[in-house]
Amino acid sequence: MFLSSTVTFGRSLARRTRSLLLIVVTLLLAGCANFGNTNTQAPPPEPDLSELVHAAASQMVASNPDITRYSPMIAATFVSIDNLSQSSTLGRISSELMASALAREGMQVREVKMRDSMFIEESVGELILSRQVQRLSAQHNARSILMGTYAQGQDYVYVSARVVRAGDAMVLGSTDFRLPLNNNTRSLLEGQGGW
Repeated sequence: MFLSSTVTFGRSLARRTRSLLLIVVTLLLAGCANFGNTNTQAPPPEPDLSELVHAAASQMVASNPDITRYSPMIAATFVSIDNLSQSSTLGRISSELMASALAREGMQVREVKMRDSMFIEESVGELILSRQVQRLSAQHNARSILMGTYAQGQDYVYVSARVVRAGDAMVLGSTDFRLPLNNNTRSLLEGQGGW
């Protein structure tokens, strides 16, 4: 009788050990299957120009909340840092997006394209040179002007924007950001005669 219960106990222990061993092996195999695949999530999407501009405008106003007191503002087309009389679709849309973003932050923005008094060169946009600042701000009753430049690098386009006081060109706020130089950005730059 004693021998019979010992044998039964031994078989039961062997079955439990095999079951436990099977569970451990299964877990190890499952772990090994995922070992080389630790990053199963898709990479985050590249930042969008509009998102970057709106974040930059929020940062500009946050760093100087009084900037909105210098309303109304007019916006100049952002220009190439390498040639201040040259712009592109990127320069024009960056200016438009920044003006819109600043308007959302509380800045009053005067739309100058609706008035006949400002000459707009079709392929360049509303370029503002230093000698024109006083005349244009007076003409549009603007207290501030949005200006910006951009520069193309190997992997990014760097954009710098600032709001200057119309009376003395004092910088009231500034911000900058970089945009990945992908096919979309290259397309926006093509208007300036290449990328």
